[in-house]
Amino acid sequence: MGFLSVLSCAHQWVGSRLQPGDCAVDATVGTGADTLFLAQQVGPRGHVIGFDIQSEALTLAQSRIRKHSEGSKLGSISMLELSHARMAEAVPDVWIGRVGAVMFNLGYLPAEGANTSVITETASTITALEAATTLLRPRGIITVVLYPGHDGGAQEAEAVSTWAAALPVEQAQVVMYRQMQRETSPYLIGIEKK
Repeated sequence: MGFLSVLSCAHQWVGSRLQPGDCAVDATVGTGADTLFLAQQVGPRGHVIGFDIQSEALTLAQSRIRKHSEGSKLGSISMLELSHARMAEAVPDVWIGRVGAVMFNLGYLPAEGANTSVITETASTITALEAATTLLRPRGIITVVLYPGHDGGAQEAEAVSTWAAALPVEQAQVVMYRQMQRETSPYLIGIEKK
């Protein structure tokens, strides 16, 4: 058995902190894997809000969720065709300081035929991360999966890593999970609010 993938590790970290009835955010819906995972974790009394700028991503995510919704106890899910940079204005005020987890899976939509030139942008990602830190409850977690191997990915990964490393230790604990031998391998940053 090898190490967990960065996505599996992110799920493990989030799963150990989310409680039934929690609120959670998927900052980058993509194909909906994290959205579905969050909805399963928060259960029928919980709620998940997902963000993506591509209608194609939301369609793929809705299809994935429909396949898993019968008989499973999912939280309610709201998916918005909106940049994660608008998280602060789109998430209800009553969620501030109460969110259990915010998941980011950066890069581009990993679907067959998808336009891979549409990528997450550094400025909007940093804005969303700042909003996410205000939404978290104590011991809530932000996970960020970064992909330095595609055009624009290395710059975004470096900016996010620099931003996370600068968070005051009184505010949050920040850790990284990464394969060290390959510079372009995806990696995970976890931010736990104190």
